Amino acid sequence: QVQLVESGGGLVQAGGSLRLSCAASRSILSFNAMGWYRQAPGKQRELVATITSDGNTNYAESVKGRFTISRDNAKNMVYLQMDSLKPEDTAVYTCKAESRSIIYWAKGTLVTVSS
Repeated sequence: QVQLVESGGGLVQAGGSLRLSCAASRSILSFNAMGWYRQAPGKQRELVATITSDGNTNYAESVKGRFTISRDNAKNMVYLQMDSLKPEDTAVYTCKAESRSIIYWAKGTLVTVSS
């Protein structure tokens, strides 16, 4: 069983920055990809950013140029650097890890951006 634990959520003013961290209980090199998703109140969960085991990244159009996903294989960590935050970025952000046959989800961390 794999555990994913996030940290770094909180309250920030519009235009500010936050960095989310996701710690995995085993080597993240065992996953094909890892990513961040978010769910705003009253909306469906949506992809924010993903990063593959060989470092390829993909971003939602709404966060391109503002968010950066990265990974530290030695520490089994994945990060989401969020800059120029907007009130519409307010959501529960969840870390996801994908192996060949199983998907793991963390519990989620709340990010609130005030105007």
